[in-house]
Amino acid sequence: MPLAPLSLDPAPFPVLRPAAGSCGGRVLPGPAPRLCRPLRADPVVPATAEEPTSAAARGRLESLSQVAGVLGTQWGDEGKGKLVDVLAQRFDVVARCQGGANAGHTIYNSEGKKFSLHLVPSGILNENTQCVIGNGAVVHLPGFFKEIDGLESNGISCEGRLLVSDRAHLLFDLHQVVDGLREAELGNSLIGTTKRGIGPCYSNKVIRNGLRVCDLRHMDTFGAKLNTLLRDAALRFKDFEYDSKILKEEVEKYKRFAERLEPFITDTVHFMNESILQKKKILVEGGQATMLDIDFGTYPFVTSSSPSAGGICTGLGISPRSLGDIIGVVKAYTTRVGSGPFPTELLGKTGDLLRASGMEFGTTTGRPRRCGWLDIVALKYCCQINGFSSLNLTKLDVLTGLKEIKLGISYYTDDGNTVQSFPADLDLLEQIKVKYEALPGWEEDISSIQDYNDLPETARRYVERIEELVGIPIHYIGVGPGRDALIYK
Repeated sequence: MPLAPLSLDPAPFPVLRPAAGSCGGRVLPGPAPRLCRPLRADPVVPATAEEPTSAAARGRLESLSQVAGVLGTQWGDEGKGKLVDVLAQRFDVVARCQGGANAGHTIYNSEGKKFSLHLVPSGILNENTQCVIGNGAVVHLPGFFKEIDGLESNGISCEGRLLVSDRAHLLFDLHQVVDGLREAELGNSLIGTTKRGIGPCYSNKVIRNGLRVCDLRHMDTFGAKLNTLLRDAALRFKDFEYDSKILKEEVEKYKRFAERLEPFITDTVHFMNESILQKKKILVEGGQATMLDIDFGTYPFVTSSSPSAGGICTGLGISPRSLGDIIGVVKAYTTRVGSGPFPTELLGKTGDLLRASGMEFGTTTGRPRRCGWLDIVALKYCCQINGFSSLNLTKLDVLTGLKEIKLGISYYTDDGNTVQSFPADLDLLEQIKVKYEALPGWEEDISSIQDYNDLPETARRYVERIEELVGIPIHYIGVGPGRDALIYK
């Protein structure tokens, strides 16, 4: 299969003068440029549109730790981007620590305009926030520039506000081709990836022949390194074809990319640690979720990075001692895109209703999401791994109109034995039975409610029962897609 440029490739490219700097300890000639605007010395001034009404809720927001994280607790698509967007008003820096364009974060600005971000941190919509793509992320430059162009065309400036780690790995079109070939090869056993090339790119990183952002500063050796990746792919997959012409075209394309990307490139490990020393507030935005973690998820139906708390430190180069509050984002029901076990999945009318009401179609792939009841067993497992300080329950409004709502509270086997923990064994997980607890639903429209006490009693009971079962407070409740459709509890 020839390696054809993808439609994401923007053109033409504005020519920017390359800046001098450093790469992996190798000093390039010339003085190091200022790659971003100086961080503000004054505290972040929050917008008032989403301010909580209760003193307790305001106090919790004001007391959020210097370095805080927002992580998914299920199989992704929980609504992390919205919370990050709202909280970003109180932080100086918003950072992505892992993953790539396989993450899809849908957020709405104050005018109600919808933005679908894949790699750029959600904090970019807050004009006072510096955004960082850390060393643990993988960067597909055509898609990256397409996102920037889309933001700029909507009046959102990225100049001086977005930093890309010189240690982050480059994701090429060839990785996406390999991803598709690999899925086709698996046939009925396919993983159900987004085909964005994430797995193949991380594979090259692990076997130590990947290319990093800093390699763009050495175009004299770039072609030989890229040729190794192309050759390896051609040897592995008979349908993958390339020749010297394709290689030359790719190298020329990346010369242009290198010029355009140079103002964004910096040593983000240094930047993050300096920001911590300067007492700047940092919010880390996780991509995907813990149940897709390469170590803790439903392997092999997982992503290729660590979207749990440990990935914050390794993906940004900061100390575990610097971490404080970690907020887990959990949908009021459960969804999953692609293949893999899903113990509480609803295959009938109720599942279809949740999908339609919740508009459950993937931001990245457009695929319909599988829907089911909230899985408390999986949620408790995620809470153990991440040590969440609080939870954000999202899409509570989607459950409106259901006469009965169920929580999956425990697992058991065919012989009636309770399973004490979330199983690693995929065969066991596929055959597991779920014990449910049923709670009454509500009919009232809750999408405009701002105060927790104004929710229907049965909705409050649902929220509080989740808190009781997992032992972690729910401080944020989403009741609609907009920024202001958020209840502070």
